[in-house]
Amino acid sequence: MAWADMVPEVFAADGVLARADPHFQPREGQTRMAVAVARTMEQGGSLVVEAGTGVGKTFAYLVPALLSGERVLLSTATKALQDQLFARDLPLLAQTLGLPLRMALLKGRASYLCLYRLERARHEALGQDRGVARVLAKVEDWSRNTRSGDLAELTGLDERSPVIPLVTSTRENCLGSQCPRFRECHVHLARREALAADIVVINHHLFFADVAVRESGMAELLPSVRVVVFDEAHQINETGVQFLGMQLSSGQLVDFGRDVLAAGLQHARGLADWQSLTGGVDRSVRDLLLLAGQQHGTSRLRWTDEAPEGVPQAPWTTALHRVAQACADAQEALDTVSEIAPDFVRLYERCSDLLARIARFSGPAQPEAVRWLDAGAQLRLIESPLDIADAMRTRVLAAPKEVSDADGWPLEAAEAGPGRAWIFTSATLGDDDALTWFTERAGLQDASILRVASPFDYASQAALYVPRHLPSPADPAHSGALAQWVGDAAAVLGGRTLVLTTTLKALRAVGDALKARWGAMGELEVLVQGDWPKRRLMERFREGSDHGQPGCILVASATFWEGFDVPGDALELVVIDKLPFPPPGDPLVEARTQRIERSGGKAFKAYALPEAAVALKQGAGRLIRRETDRGILVVGDTRLVTMGYGKRLLAALPPMRRLASDQEFNEALQALTRTSTRGSTSP
Repeated sequence: MAWADMVPEVFAADGVLARADPHFQPREGQTRMAVAVARTMEQGGSLVVEAGTGVGKTFAYLVPALLSGERVLLSTATKALQDQLFARDLPLLAQTLGLPLRMALLKGRASYLCLYRLERARHEALGQDRGVARVLAKVEDWSRNTRSGDLAELTGLDERSPVIPLVTSTRENCLGSQCPRFRECHVHLARREALAADIVVINHHLFFADVAVRESGMAELLPSVRVVVFDEAHQINETGVQFLGMQLSSGQLVDFGRDVLAAGLQHARGLADWQSLTGGVDRSVRDLLLLAGQQHGTSRLRWTDEAPEGVPQAPWTTALHRVAQACADAQEALDTVSEIAPDFVRLYERCSDLLARIARFSGPAQPEAVRWLDAGAQLRLIESPLDIADAMRTRVLAAPKEVSDADGWPLEAAEAGPGRAWIFTSATLGDDDALTWFTERAGLQDASILRVASPFDYASQAALYVPRHLPSPADPAHSGALAQWVGDAAAVLGGRTLVLTTTLKALRAVGDALKARWGAMGELEVLVQGDWPKRRLMERFREGSDHGQPGCILVASATFWEGFDVPGDALELVVIDKLPFPPPGDPLVEARTQRIERSGGKAFKAYALPEAAVALKQGAGRLIRRETDRGILVVGDTRLVTMGYGKRLLAALPPMRRLASDQEFNEALQALTRTSTRGSTSP
């Protein structure tokens, strides 16, 4: 029997998964997806699968991947899902299927401890701070026992901690093989393990960093892999454009100056005026910040001419030239001491890269790219492609398949068998049968498409309500009125409420209003994104009112719209403040809109509406995570039911029952207080 024919048997009612887990339930959609994935892996080509919540898509691609006997690359959007796949799902399945497989986890450098930089951290000015020094001591203790060097092992380390950049390396400051701790380097060891593994788990950032700069070690890994799976594939376009364009930030320049000063004083004191040279870099960067950042506050400035919008051209050109001159002066000094230590060679190369970036931003933008300036506490000069379609077609999907035999010798094309298999899957990839929202911008118009509906009974498990009395989303009173309404509903439920906002302004307005109401009373705890690290917010919200704690209202934006799972009765009410249309003033949104209009299309229908439909679908997906969940989705935007385009947005949502009045909503809310959804189910 061919291995692909074994896949349906694994998912059968009397199959190996059912025998290993008494909670396992066969799902027709999961089996159908697994069979399609297996056929693509067997024959090669590209498959795009939208698998609704509850299908069990993770096992649907992992089972064929493990049975195929191929080397497989699994890419996810988040490090959290990476850790889950590597530490839980893969070992469980490999044991259940009885397959002795070598698995490896590979993250970006910022996830790994750099032993060389840890040694130097104590001498940094920041390292002298008492609070930083305490965390450094904890990192040092852990460093003596860790094998992987993955900072995720270090419990209690805030992802926003200033210690992390002190003890990790970047592409710019890594010394590579010249590093005195290279043989012990955790990044280097992780890459070696990945090259020897059968299954390698990475993330999208790592994949596209390598497509852009060949830096992540994938240049050696990818040619030896025939099967590539992208989970949470809906994020690959926005992730890809970050890496396929170019950026220059004031932070990069300041870090360069700081590292030059540290290396100069440590290895070549007195051989150059390091204080003066790095002071020149700092002053030129500060002048640039004052010119653009202080004038405009935190904003994205269009940049269609020689200078960003609103910034005077002549002073801007002069300020950029001064930054370049300060970097060139530092580079000249580095050249004179380059033989003293490898640090100086790497710093010289970093400076060359910075000068190339400054030169790029001193000239016109590349064709089919958009340029803008992020002006805030840090200044970022950004040039980006509008999507990843061209890069996917020419640099990823069209890459030659290089296959080796057991001894590492290249196989002839005739022996190599089917071409590489690409699997792209997510719960949300579009709102039409062709999934054009995803396939067009990812260059996958020729891929096979499969849509698998969620097995959940949304009509009985969930309801949708649009409060008619709320002010228009354009009305400044909208956020305050929504917060009052949310507070009343959450009081009935005892918390169990997630509010998803479309803007940070709304996040602060709703969060502040709810805190003002509940903060001192203690009956409900109001959690607001940004107050705590994301992981801590998620953990506290999932706890709900357990252990005598008050129930929770979580107000969040951005990353909480997806990848945040709260199965059970800790979440029963999801409120979306407004329809999530893309922000019209965003330079990238404007450029994409203009491209559609130039080609004769209608940007609202072709771009804004599909974007809103996908985002709305993602937000709604937070509500029902398993067969026993119950809940209500509220959209605080009457346009969903009063405007003609609302029908398309409603069609993108799961088939929940509709609540037509306040009375029906209150009855549904009361019903939730009388039920409990605690239980468990298998993936």
